[in-house]
Amino acid sequence: MFEEENDNKIYRLIITNGYDKNREYAKFTEQIYSKTDFLWKESISGSYSTANKEFFEKIDVIILLAGLYNNNKENFNDLIEASKNFDIPIVLVRPHGLEEVPESLEKEASTIVGWNANCIVDAIKNAEEMGRI
Repeated sequence: MFEEENDNKIYRLIITNGYDKNREYAKFTEQIYSKTDFLWKESISGSYSTANKEFFEKIDVIILLAGLYNNNKENFNDLIEASKNFDIPIVLVRPHGLEEVPESLEKEASTIVGWNANCIVDAIKNAEEMGRI
């Protein structure tokens, strides 16, 4: 019999937030909180465009909630730039209830995922493993 390996890593995430009329941020965090075997911590900065190198070097994965993009483009662009500058993988989450994502975000993402909690956690783990070497 094989036992499933227990992952005790605490994943450090940046999750896009901002103007969110559909409460996608709350829905997303609810999904990953439901995975009690997945340990994570959210890192937040008042301004990602001015956050220092030490802040970004601690980040494992950037989560872009595509449903927030149209009303928070500057924040998204700052995080995409940080991803490039500090080699941080991006997990792009489709808008809640929709399949299509903005093409400009799709080309920046390491992976794209829907709203299934297991898929989200797998995407974060896989993106982080493939990210920094």
